[in-house]
Amino acid sequence: MLKIGLIREGKKIPDTRVALTPEQCAVITNTYPDIRIVVESSPNRCYTDQEYTAQHIPVVTDVSDCDILLGIKEVPIPSLIPGKTYFFFSHTKKKQPYNQDLMKAMIAERITMIDYETLTYDDGARIIGFGFYAGVVGAHNGLLTYGMKSKKYNLIPAHLCRDKKEMLQQYNHVKLPPMKIVVTGSGKVAAGILDILHSWDIKNIEPEDFLGQSYDYPVYTHLKGHDLYQHKDGEHFNRSEFHEHPERYKCVFGPYTRTADILMHGIYWNDKIDAMFRAEDIRNRDFTLQVIADITCDPFGSIPINVGASTITQPVYGIDRKSGQQTVPFLPSDISVDVMAVDNLPNELPRDASEHFGEHMIKYIIPELLKEESEMLDRATICKDGRLTSYFDYLADYAYGE
Repeated sequence: MLKIGLIREGKKIPDTRVALTPEQCAVITNTYPDIRIVVESSPNRCYTDQEYTAQHIPVVTDVSDCDILLGIKEVPIPSLIPGKTYFFFSHTKKKQPYNQDLMKAMIAERITMIDYETLTYDDGARIIGFGFYAGVVGAHNGLLTYGMKSKKYNLIPAHLCRDKKEMLQQYNHVKLPPMKIVVTGSGKVAAGILDILHSWDIKNIEPEDFLGQSYDYPVYTHLKGHDLYQHKDGEHFNRSEFHEHPERYKCVFGPYTRTADILMHGIYWNDKIDAMFRAEDIRNRDFTLQVIADITCDPFGSIPINVGASTITQPVYGIDRKSGQQTVPFLPSDISVDVMAVDNLPNELPRDASEHFGEHMIKYIIPELLKEESEMLDRATICKDGRLTSYFDYLADYAYGE
């Protein structure tokens, strides 16, 4: 018998998402007789304790007898149960300094930790995540921000809607003014952005036309890696080379900063990749971007005027075009550029996001847990019994060092 526990979220500002909904837990236990699921009681989940018990899933206060523990965000160090196997988003694979103590604690407590972010297919593509709903909410927030900045329309924030369906219903009563939107990325985040733009029936325009023409209705163009980066030596864009040696490429996004009104940013970034523009570019009169929805949210990263994450209740801040300093949002566009930089966007639609996530858990991950050997789980395991696995030995100084 494999016993799985859904743990309560323990961060100071708790996340309300879950790895499995009540109905999904019931599906798993009915499908797999060798799996038992319990849920640690929590007052903060988007699904209540009562919704789990209604599906005959036990709600408990102690999950220490479980074999596998499923969470969402990082588990607080005092809450780690020694010797257990955890699934959660650890935010450690890039040696994030703010989670180094967590990494060291997992080593000390002989934890086995499988990070959802590192669960991949054989070709390296990610299997599971909340990226789609980050894109959905990020696109909605970007349009909401533009409406408030331009004072031409109003939208209800996603977190004040019961679910995505209710959020979309308001679109039937709002007419968008002419605007030019740039979407970046080719993964699940971009797919979520496009889902919202298609809900508005916003027309897709080829990049060349987007740069050279004006429109009296809303339009967007979608830029992927080869549209955004050029080889410094003039060679053709090569996706594998770009990911292995991004320093060989330069960003060519500049012309879009002089044409677009809104940037919905959903592309991968690390500190070796060129930023989309320079922070001082916003001083230029021809810098037309009024709203940047930085959905990937890398502070001081690919969007250099992202000066830190915002919050669900206060999702937008302004950046003064002259001083480059943070200011209040929704000032006239000649004074500031507005940045939406919420770093937990899916939590604005937690029930939808959780259901989407759980569907992938059931389809791809649960069957792997019942196998004697799983290559998929092995390559996603950052540490096992308190030691880094061979896939993540590059973290040695981070995990074992001072």
